[in-house]
Amino acid sequence: MAIMSDKWIREMSQQHGMIEPFVDGQVRKDNISYGLSSYGYDARVAPEFKIFTNVDSAIVDPKDFSPKSFVDRDTDVCIIPPNSFALARTVEYFRIPKDVLVICLGKSTYARCGIIVNVTPLEPGWEGHVTLEFSNTTPLPAKIYANEGACQFLFLQGNEPCETAYSDRAGKYQGQTGVTLPKL
Repeated sequence: MAIMSDKWIREMSQQHGMIEPFVDGQVRKDNISYGLSSYGYDARVAPEFKIFTNVDSAIVDPKDFSPKSFVDRDTDVCIIPPNSFALARTVEYFRIPKDVLVICLGKSTYARCGIIVNVTPLEPGWEGHVTLEFSNTTPLPAKIYANEGACQFLFLQGNEPCETAYSDRAGKYQGQTGVTLPKL
């Protein structure tokens, strides 16, 4: 397994639509950076947020998740309450090749503010907008800026395609658009 370079990411995105829209290079001016980097791609967060709330005293149950646990906001700046979290999605739509696994790490700008970005690995053959979870670990409200960098994706290419890709087994999150809540 090898980590893929900017040249490979550019080629796969421009010729095969692996990342759309694709930004060829880093955009930084007055932004949390996004776009192509040396060995990864910094994705942006879309202005569509689901902010966790406990107004209805709901129980968080991954087998029976209540959408009432969130307040929806379409905004350029999302305020996450102290010790809470919000779900969002990437601006970019990803199409992962069947011989590639993608791992995501949060941006250091957010991490240094106590904001953790969590994303599960993108499996071979998966496609869609990536649902992002922003955890505010601080006792203060925290800001997330839409259309700016949120996390970095690293592309690991296997020596051969996997035997059964996510697309082959009709995974429940295949082709997701918008912020996607847990499914059973």
